[in-house]
Amino acid sequence: MSLVADIQNFINIACQNIFSLTTIVVTRFLSNIYNSGIRYLLLGLMISSVSCKSGKTGLQETPTRGNIRITADESFQPLIDAEVYTFTSLYTNAKIKPQYKPEFDVINDFMNDSVQVIVTSKKLTEDQIQALRDTNIIARTITFAHDALALVINKENKDTLLKYESIKDIFLGKAESWKELDPKSKLGKIKVIFDNTKSGNIRYFKEMFDLKNSLPDNFYAVNNNPEVVDFVSRNPDALGIVSANWISDKDDSTSMSFIRKINTVAVSRPFLNDGYYYWPQQGFIYDRSYPFVRDIYLITRESFAGLGSGFIQWVTSEPGQKIVFLSGLVPATMPIRLVQIKN
Repeated sequence: MSLVADIQNFINIACQNIFSLTTIVVTRFLSNIYNSGIRYLLLGLMISSVSCKSGKTGLQETPTRGNIRITADESFQPLIDAEVYTFTSLYTNAKIKPQYKPEFDVINDFMNDSVQVIVTSKKLTEDQIQALRDTNIIARTITFAHDALALVINKENKDTLLKYESIKDIFLGKAESWKELDPKSKLGKIKVIFDNTKSGNIRYFKEMFDLKNSLPDNFYAVNNNPEVVDFVSRNPDALGIVSANWISDKDDSTSMSFIRKINTVAVSRPFLNDGYYYWPQQGFIYDRSYPFVRDIYLITRESFAGLGSGFIQWVTSEPGQKIVFLSGLVPATMPIRLVQIKN
């Protein structure tokens, strides 16, 4: 039986257990016919068949060819849609299906091996990285863009300049009405609207302001960033939190429709009373004058140079970074030049 055992070991090593069930069947079959005169021919055919199948599988996916899903934070849908559309238009054998979810679900998909690539503003924790390593998975994290969290208000609301400390007071429950921020305001209680209880948007502010307890009673969750914009556009008392990604692309019809519905708030720098306020715009995101800036990460668990790796390489190269720039965000892997225009 030594020959059968040798062949079984060869198949296991060559195919990395992919054809383990086939190997068991082959072994049993060979055991029954071991003494027959055709065993060597049959062994050769089996090895040839497995080798051909293994080779064919390996060729199905390359950095520019294949069919994969990626999961992205819903906050970054406009940018990822543009990146995927351009990449798959250039590489017609590449099929990438993005699915958009709240940040919590994005991370869960990755840890559960549902997808090989995710887009998020949250890095994996050390415990998560170690859990993957325990299963021989090495997660790679690449920063590819810089985004901001914008505060948006109703067109009837004239309080477009807010101090950083005032926003912190709102999150801590110390300021609940617009009159507390501006005695001249005719508006009532502040309704803070965010996209989802599992979102990265609200998680960002909880961490920034070190919120250990639940949010104040005047905070309300909807389902996504577009719903935040819609709610704010219909309620004068509302203060919305959205990713700048949804309101930054001047060439995108959806982004422009959102901009026309609401006003964006400019915010002062923390603990500075110099009279300057900053909008969530590219220049202020780049130098971080605007206080609510975050990074966007691509995280992969791919163990070979597949389509996921090819997509990541492309979006971090000049063509992909140009799309980041044109979307109104700040590229992370290519230099940009700031130009100051004086009137």
